[in-house]
Amino acid sequence: MTEVTLAILAGGEGARMGTPKGELRIGDEPILAYLLRTMDWRGSTMLVTAPGREHPPGWERFDREVVDPVGGQGPLRGVLTALENATTLIVAVTTVDMPNVRAADLQWLIARLADAPDAMGLMLRRGAEIEPFPGAYWTAAAGAIRAQLDTNRLSVRALADQTGFATLPAPRDWDEQEVWTNLNRPEDLAAFLKRRSYRADQ
Repeated sequence: MTEVTLAILAGGEGARMGTPKGELRIGDEPILAYLLRTMDWRGSTMLVTAPGREHPPGWERFDREVVDPVGGQGPLRGVLTALENATTLIVAVTTVDMPNVRAADLQWLIARLADAPDAMGLMLRRGAEIEPFPGAYWTAAAGAIRAQLDTNRLSVRALADQTGFATLPAPRDWDEQEVWTNLNRPEDLAAFLKRRSYRADQ
């Protein structure tokens, strides 16, 4: 993993959550610190934030923080910012609101990207649904992503329509491991914290 950068996107305003998601806490620690501790990533780490939301709690745990040069373009801009600033050939991208993603999940995804030499980026599918995160990209994909942004197509999922971006069926055990847990609303966070507390008591 020393040849791969882990990029965590934390630039969203968190409208449904009621607060920027980079400000969330899991127990007694900032969510960003929680993510890095539980992932135990052994390579380079990068935090991607947006203008006005720089330096969320736990930002100093990352090797670097980079800020989107333009706000309001959503997570696709964050992916591009990560690729533009990475010093490795591959970037694994996940989001601050997916607390159950683990290093092993990203390593599996990166291995699949390496097995597809013609692919610039890789996302996963759950049935007919494309899951935009986590994803893995060669830094050379930046040009194609920039071209999509320039036409005001802001959907990460829309990358799948471009030549060079592939999708694969997600591993079946990811559902059991609750990898797809997403903290969009306060009730999502409350449910996650409740499950986490229950497991700690077992």
